[in-house]
Amino acid sequence: MEEFFTELTILFQRLDILSVLDILLVAAIFFLLFSLVRGSQAVVLLRGMIVLVLAVILLTSALELSAFSWLMRTALPALLFAIPVIFAPEIRRALERLGRAGTLFTPDTGPEKIENRIQSISTAARRLAESRTGALIVIERDIHLDDYIQTGVQLDGLLSAEILLQLFHVNTPLHDGAAIVRGARVAAAACVLPLSSSGTLSRSPERKMGLRHRAALGISEVSDAVAVVISEESGRISVAHNGRMIRRLDQNRLQNILTAFYRPGAERRLPRWLRSLLGRLSLIRTEVISASRR
Repeated sequence: MEEFFTELTILFQRLDILSVLDILLVAAIFFLLFSLVRGSQAVVLLRGMIVLVLAVILLTSALELSAFSWLMRTALPALLFAIPVIFAPEIRRALERLGRAGTLFTPDTGPEKIENRIQSISTAARRLAESRTGALIVIERDIHLDDYIQTGVQLDGLLSAEILLQLFHVNTPLHDGAAIVRGARVAAAACVLPLSSSGTLSRSPERKMGLRHRAALGISEVSDAVAVVISEESGRISVAHNGRMIRRLDQNRLQNILTAFYRPGAERRLPRWLRSLLGRLSLIRTEVISASRR
């Protein structure tokens, strides 16, 4: 311990203004890089790569694994060339965001307007269910859905129950596809979403589920978005999140579920793993309540 403090004292004695400036510049670059990829699917991939690199370092330093060390040294140059290819879409979007001044550090919306958004979505879902009008409403959370927004018609309209009802009216050209809600605005309509391939719907007792439900599960599997589905045949309301679906909801229970998941202002104060754990607990609790009322 004494030797550690001695080395630490020597290190601080060597610090000067240029060294401090050097450290601050490196820290600023890493902060900028993490800010650019924040809110994209690349965060999960980057986290996995960091865990893999740390595991390799621990194994090669703690154990005498000559063959494994040789393999890692050989594969490292290929990995460095593969990183730009893997993160190409995220790098392109990050540079676009960097070129648009003021869009990189967007302030969080306060929680006072969240209740109005939830009320608008739940009211529209109830009225669509009463008229048996099929609809798919996707609520964006931390992971951005820019790729899917570009597949539809970009609107950037103020979120309200009336605009959602108009979008999904059967005689309008935008009723097919999904409407993506970003914050307090409807970002786009008629968006194409990835279909779920997990087989969750095929294992359920109600197997007569169409593309809307598969798309809702699909977007919940590749992001942290919350998808609200209204069935055209039965008029039932369902919610998909984290690859799971809750069905047979009314307006009040839909509001409770959206309140548990849709908290962009308050939830970001908590760590991501804690938000995910609380979200799963809320989903399990809602499923238990729904099963007890059947």
